[in-house]
Amino acid sequence: MFLRRISLQHFRNIPLAALDLAGPRQFLVGANGQGKTALLEAAGFLTALRSFRTAETRLLIAHGQPEATLVCTVEHEQRGATDITIKLKSGAKEVWMDQERVTRLGDFLGQFPTVAFSSQDQQLIRGSPGGRRRWLDLTLAAMDGAYLQALQGYHRALEGRNALLKKGAPADQLSAFERPLAAQGALLMAARATGLASLATDLTAAYALLADQAEPAGFAYAPDLTERDEAALLARLASGRARDAQMRTTLAGPHRDDFDFTLNGRPAKDFASEGQQRSLVLSLRLAQAAYYQRRSGIKPVLLADDVLGELDPGRRRRFWTAIASDTQVIATGTALPPASEEDRPWQVFEVKAGAFAPLEASA
Repeated sequence: MFLRRISLQHFRNIPLAALDLAGPRQFLVGANGQGKTALLEAAGFLTALRSFRTAETRLLIAHGQPEATLVCTVEHEQRGATDITIKLKSGAKEVWMDQERVTRLGDFLGQFPTVAFSSQDQQLIRGSPGGRRRWLDLTLAAMDGAYLQALQGYHRALEGRNALLKKGAPADQLSAFERPLAAQGALLMAARATGLASLATDLTAAYALLADQAEPAGFAYAPDLTERDEAALLARLASGRARDAQMRTTLAGPHRDDFDFTLNGRPAKDFASEGQQRSLVLSLRLAQAAYYQRRSGIKPVLLADDVLGELDPGRRRRFWTAIASDTQVIATGTALPPASEEDRPWQVFEVKAGAFAPLEASA
């Protein structure tokens, strides 16, 4: 897939912009806070109608404006040239493909994959389990509508059970929410185990390339419960009612799952160096791109937000080796990249105060 045109109105700090994108490499250069990341965020919205920076849609709409609009033209392996229009309102999203209204999210998910590389990605190793779960849920849901339905169903049941726990409700009322919790929870755990196993294959291969055949990398799924089937989960919820009632919340379940990055079979958050962690998160995003392409048959657009300048020449060279020459990369930075190990020129846009001015191509 190639993003050939993107137009924004009242998106973040971009009042109005339209960019025509030619070739596989675009670079947005400018000082911080000018709108570079906002444009990548808008491009990334095509994957699952979610931002890679925030879960709050209202934060994407410029202050004082009722809505934001995103219009894209993509060159698509399966659909051909496709026009997409997305309107964001506080608490609502409207989507059109080729002038036809999209009424079901499942009809849109996975058709326009993008993968965002961010300088904040190392928090996926160092940060809380919640951040890792969010990444995993977004990755799996973007390619699997059934996973998204199970995730939504699980969290609706979880919210209902927690509300009853806060009220001190009796067991028969709690059981009405425990049945869907167990059913959807079993589906989530099975899909997470399968998804992480698939992603781990790509992560291992990408890390071996970026780290020049160093120690093997992978994932270790760390489910909150050892029980994996519906009946066992249901029994665990029933046996935990007294403790949950005392704490007024559901203390165990897939909503507390985690996974560990590993190097040589050991947790990377405890043993990996700064350079190893940087290579790991780059490998994670390359694995995500490979997973998307394998599941959808569509080559994702890669969005590199201020990460290329952090790489030493060796890693940067190996990074480009890992990316097919016909993959579109849209990157940002406060300065133009050095004379690249990558042999394709950049189409460059200077970004200032939400405006994008094309410059001459940079080799």
